[in-house]
Amino acid sequence: MTTVVNPSTLAAPRGYSNGLLMPTGQVLFVAGQIGWTKEAKLVDGGMAPQFAQAMQNVIDVLTEAGGRPEHVGRLTIYVTDKRAYLAATKEIGAAYRACFGKHYPAMALVQVADLLEDGAMVEIEATAVIPEEAR
Repeated sequence: MTTVVNPSTLAAPRGYSNGLLMPTGQVLFVAGQIGWTKEAKLVDGGMAPQFAQAMQNVIDVLTEAGGRPEHVGRLTIYVTDKRAYLAATKEIGAAYRACFGKHYPAMALVQVADLLEDGAMVEIEATAVIPEEAR
């Protein structure tokens, strides 16, 4: 069972957890996923659609390994424009909840100068601990 760790000495987190204690199991490191399809084409529409596709790609890797969203202990989100991210917060939140529901792993959001794939606006990597009984 995962235990959320949010010390009272820290500000209350919004949309993430300060820490998670994960049960033992196999550790899955999900490589950075961008908002492209199986055909390696970036989805149209900007930050929110790319975020949704990147998040779904993370979920697809997790599912293939036998995991579920609640097994993710950490997400790192890289964006090329934090203002575009903040402007799309409502749509991004909806895409997040569609994949993760009310599970909030430890997260970091980092603005970067660019991503490897031209036109990519967001990249998401994850670390999960998949319990033996889930596999």
